[in-house]
Amino acid sequence: MSRKLKNLRTMIATACALVLLTGCSGFNRDWKNASAEPLKTDSIEGTWKGTWLSDHNGHNGGLRAIITKLDADTYNARFHATYMRILTFGQTVDLTVKQEGTNYTFTGEADLGKAYGGIYTYKGKMTTKDFFSTYNCSIDHGTFKMSRPEQ
Repeated sequence: MSRKLKNLRTMIATACALVLLTGCSGFNRDWKNASAEPLKTDSIEGTWKGTWLSDHNGHNGGLRAIITKLDADTYNARFHATYMRILTFGQTVDLTVKQEGTNYTFTGEADLGKAYGGIYTYKGKMTTKDFFSTYNCSIDHGTFKMSRPEQ
């Protein structure tokens, strides 16, 4: 392999690592700031922590989310997942939420691009303490389970 090709590969790997680390550090900063806010016991807004599991291949890992209210029935959920404790992946989805008493149901979808399975659909239920969602796309399906982190 030529020296130029090796240098090009090294530069591409470094650039990819920087992009991944920058995205992760941005979420971590926002997570820390959101975690410092008092927990809203009458709302689903705020931080969540738990796990994800692929029912397709058994892959799993840690999962965190920051949920923010956008309007009367729309919330933005920023998810940050880990796999094998070192790989991370983030995605953002707007959820259409319906509240019935202390229970919430929601749906949402996000297009992550063809290489990552295309359109992911989310459907779930939650309270102000527990979160459960299924996810589906062309190459995977599984579940998200979270609760409020200790503050």
